[in-house]
Amino acid sequence: MGTYETMSFRLETERLVLRPWAESDAAEFRDLLCERGKGTPTVEHARTSIAKLLTATATTGIALLPIQRRDEGDFIGYCGLIIGRSSLEEPEIAYELFQRVHGRGYATEAAGAVLDAAAATGRRRLWSTVGAWNAPSLRVLEKLGFDRDHVSTEDSGEVVWLTRELP
Repeated sequence: MGTYETMSFRLETERLVLRPWAESDAAEFRDLLCERGKGTPTVEHARTSIAKLLTATATTGIALLPIQRRDEGDFIGYCGLIIGRSSLEEPEIAYELFQRVHGRGYATEAAGAVLDAAAATGRRRLWSTVGAWNAPSLRVLEKLGFDRDHVSTEDSGEVVWLTRELP
């Protein structure tokens, strides 16, 4: 395992700010999780999830960060690095945004900032795993220069594995 710099936990783009989680994000995070259509988690569940994310960040030096629009100041989703199905050396980039903001380039903009932050840690490659049904997310990754590596089958269906070399 290589030695990596800690990822920056505050990233800014032209339209977005990615920052550390706060307990005050719990209700909006719960609302985002509800959009998955797999039940209605409680705010307490969201708080617990945020606490786990913060613990993972302290342990790994990588983070999944809330996304706020710079002008509006509203929480619109998250983007960052996780271990997920991969490893700390070659983490996964992950993102999820409210449906109301889809199609505006926010995922591509946030993920671009995370790619830069990942490269600054000294990592050489990232992964992403996406449901084969999720064409919009696959388009985001294509725009960011990710290449398909392979497809696996899980209980939830086919999962596309993509990689991207970092400069």
